[in-house]
Amino acid sequence: MKNTLLMALICALIITSCAKEKVVNPFTITKNHIGLLTDSTQVKELDAIFSNDSVVRYIAGDEFMGAVNSIEIFEKGGKKLLDLSPKEALDSTSVISSVNIIDSRYKTEKNISTLSTFKDIKEAYKISKIDNLINVIVVSVNEINASFTIDKKELPASMRFDMDMTIDPIQVPEKAKIKYFMIHW
Repeated sequence: MKNTLLMALICALIITSCAKEKVVNPFTITKNHIGLLTDSTQVKELDAIFSNDSVVRYIAGDEFMGAVNSIEIFEKGGKKLLDLSPKEALDSTSVISSVNIIDSRYKTEKNISTLSTFKDIKEAYKISKIDNLINVIVVSVNEINASFTIDKKELPASMRFDMDMTIDPIQVPEKAKIKYFMIHW
């Protein structure tokens, strides 16, 4: 009886230890993840997460100003992947507050990337709001904590210069290209 119980326990351990871990695609974007980055990733963990890439930290000229320092992620070949902004400057335990997606390989689960158009965004997600700024409009999607910046050059001439105009999603041309794509945590 003891041998049977021992064998069953050993078999159970072997089966559970052989279970495959869920492989995370390093280029998938969800509400709380960008590849291996999460909304709770600390600055000090970046070197381990991007061990095959280059992590470049810029320190502001005056550390007492409290300015948030940008962190850039490059592939070893030199191609820029991401711009990260920590919540607190010069604090290795600070978490990342926003990520600017640069590389087009980063895609949401609904296949939205920096190569997408306004039509793609509109078909994949519910647009929460559109902010009308000086040279751009910012399309917010709360479902994934994202904001997509579109240059006003992509808009009709009648919409480019009126900053007080409320822009409705139906007014934005479907072929308007994304200039920037950011995730905010």
